[in-house]
Amino acid sequence: MSNAFSSPLMCGLLVFASLASAQQPQSPQSSRRDVAEIYASLCVNCHGPKLEGGLGPNLVDDTWKSGADDESIARSIREGRLSEGMPAFSGTLSPQDIRALVIYLREQGAKKRSESTSFARPVADKVVNSERHAFKLETIAEGLETPWSMAFLPDGRMLVTEKAGRLRVVEKGRLLPKPISGTPEVWSRNQGGLLDVAVHPDYARNGWIYLSYSDPGANDSAMTVLVRGKLREGRLVEQQTLFRARPEHYRTGGVHFGSRIVFDGKGHVFFSIGERGRKEDAQELSRPNGKVHRIHEDGSIPKDNPFAGREGAIASIWSYGNRNPQGLARHPVTGELWETEHGPRGGDELNRIAPGLNYGWPVITYGMNYDGTPMTDRTAQEGMEQPVLHWTPSIAVSAIDFYTGSRFPQWKNDLFVGALAQQELRRLRLEDGKVVHQEVLFKDVGRVRDVVSGSDGYIYIAFNEPDRIARLVPAPQSSSPRERPAAQSKAGEHGH
Repeated sequence: MSNAFSSPLMCGLLVFASLASAQQPQSPQSSRRDVAEIYASLCVNCHGPKLEGGLGPNLVDDTWKSGADDESIARSIREGRLSEGMPAFSGTLSPQDIRALVIYLREQGAKKRSESTSFARPVADKVVNSERHAFKLETIAEGLETPWSMAFLPDGRMLVTEKAGRLRVVEKGRLLPKPISGTPEVWSRNQGGLLDVAVHPDYARNGWIYLSYSDPGANDSAMTVLVRGKLREGRLVEQQTLFRARPEHYRTGGVHFGSRIVFDGKGHVFFSIGERGRKEDAQELSRPNGKVHRIHEDGSIPKDNPFAGREGAIASIWSYGNRNPQGLARHPVTGELWETEHGPRGGDELNRIAPGLNYGWPVITYGMNYDGTPMTDRTAQEGMEQPVLHWTPSIAVSAIDFYTGSRFPQWKNDLFVGALAQQELRRLRLEDGKVVHQEVLFKDVGRVRDVVSGSDGYIYIAFNEPDRIARLVPAPQSSSPRERPAAQSKAGEHGH
């Protein structure tokens, strides 16, 4: 293989010799080989152990003469360029193997670009000159344990969930020592715990606070539950359960609970539940996991929900085929519902959620298994939605929010996206339902668990490792050069 897929004849002969000595020709089957092992056995002689070239060209310099999109690269691997010394691998590699190799090339290319790119790592009193605004990252609360979500009360106090099960209050930049009492018992293991908190848009009148959490079930099982209650003298009272799955729908294992909560201003609540590590459940309308749901604010089911009245279907389902949605937000102008979900190894998605649609997991995906083995070669199928954008390799996408304040006027209505593994905060500019630009505002100062456009016009961030709440505040433009170039969409970050 080569990024131009025009390697010297000698390289092709070496590959053919390697294949002939390794095995006899046979029909390829989906393998369980790690993609790195596939590369090492078939490609390393020509392109080197670091993919930087040798007899064959460099595979990580983002130069592709035969097409830079995934299908063009897959076609070159599958069909080869025999006249130029590039053999065809269709008789040796399954379509799933070829797809895994494409993802592997994306991962290695992104790693190489990251190593050669300088990103902002803001510290106290250090100004970051981004593309449109200069800002500082200001810590406002410490002493938290794995903060998961933030929400503002009308009086300016901030509610913060800690995954272990505590609901905390930050008042005037100070974390109050006592958590809110009376919160539900949570199943706090691995990814489970107390998850999202949301304040009703008309809180000043009705006082409702909404929480999602992993609820313990029988035989060490758990499932995401949605409740609401009211604050009274430091205690959560008048609690009501708005959504709880049937006992037989609870799943064991500690992954993929979701979950975010969004109001539409029309009396509805949207919330997300991950597929709980059972990928096939995401396609089953009789199960609640792997879905975005819509209910009335009191927990009743809207009659116009897409599957209300369908025999065997969960009536609250709004969309399905969603893997692990940890970002959910409404566009402040169009009212459209936007969602981010974790892919496997690759294939993190940004989706525009519409009623009744199937977003494909696990039938289609831009990712592969975590162990580097193939999952599927299908990235599209009739009747299944394409993501607006996918990040391959994965950034471990987390929460999202649209900026609605006035302190950063040139960011108005932009979408802010957090990332856990890549420890990033990204700004996305949307036009006509498409992502037209991305910028990495900072990197490597902590796992970004939540991002919120605050009622005071600042942008608030919940960090894990180290655990704290911080905010972006405007700053005068620094006289020093900008710390890193704009993070334009690169190969592997594809819009549709």
